[in-house]
Amino acid sequence: MSTNILRTADGWWVVRDTRAVRIDTTADTTAGLLADRAAVHAAAASKDAGAAVADLDPVSPVTTPCRVVAQMVNYRSHARDSGFIGEFPPAFFRKASGSVSGPRDTVVRPAHVKLLDYEIELGLVMGAPLPDGTVVEERDLATYVAGLVITNDVSARDIQLTRTQFYESKSYPTFTPTGPYLTLLEPEDFAHLLDLRLRLTVNGELRQDRTLADMIVRPAQALTLLARFQELAPGDLLLTGTPGGTALKAPPKAIEKIGALLPPAVKWNAFFKGQAKNPHYLHEGDLVTAAIATPDGRIDLGEQRTPVSYAH
Repeated sequence: MSTNILRTADGWWVVRDTRAVRIDTTADTTAGLLADRAAVHAAAASKDAGAAVADLDPVSPVTTPCRVVAQMVNYRSHARDSGFIGEFPPAFFRKASGSVSGPRDTVVRPAHVKLLDYEIELGLVMGAPLPDGTVVEERDLATYVAGLVITNDVSARDIQLTRTQFYESKSYPTFTPTGPYLTLLEPEDFAHLLDLRLRLTVNGELRQDRTLADMIVRPAQALTLLARFQELAPGDLLLTGTPGGTALKAPPKAIEKIGALLPPAVKWNAFFKGQAKNPHYLHEGDLVTAAIATPDGRIDLGEQRTPVSYAH
């Protein structure tokens, strides 16, 4: 059975229903906590009443600095929204770990950004080193992946598209809300990953809603492909892609064909004029909620609630 871990500014906690028991550990990093499983198990078995979860102020359960790697266009529904036909080739990009923020922290849109988008993603937290050249089979996932977190791959679309710049557009501070829980998995839990459902709402309106069965490249294969060129260490974070339903969508084919005939400056100007009218981009005062869980509650990563504000 999975175990939910919550982190506050002054320590780590094991969550048991509506209560949380402090973990007696000196670990100040996610990697350090994962190395102190005895303390986690002791807190989980403790008879201490602990504290009410509602009274705790969670911060990201993934500590930084760490590697933050993300998969690009990894759900079939997102590929369709993006205008891709057929299978999208596996692709990765990096995010600055300085973008990691807490599950209740405000997402801040930089003053020069106009098109702020959301992308709920399942995050894999590494529990063991993944050396270059590692081949990960489905049965090996529990060897390398310690647990799961909710992440939101917040994106400045006008920066991403005009500059083909993923690193900048997705790495501003607060652009990777993470948590509330680090859900530690037992080996038998990995058989239920495809049942996980990702749901994101903005001001209560459902925008994204898919299970992992919609994934193109699943976690074991993704780690194998990533290990061809990138090693990972305990505490590192892999974002596994987002389903359809983001604000950004490819233009209709007829509009796309007309746009291809225009000079680049004219094409981008027309595109962004159209996008500026899209009400689904995030605005100041919006509240984004994100949740990931299996229908039976066997794995439940909690709920993330992040307000949006504009830098002035």
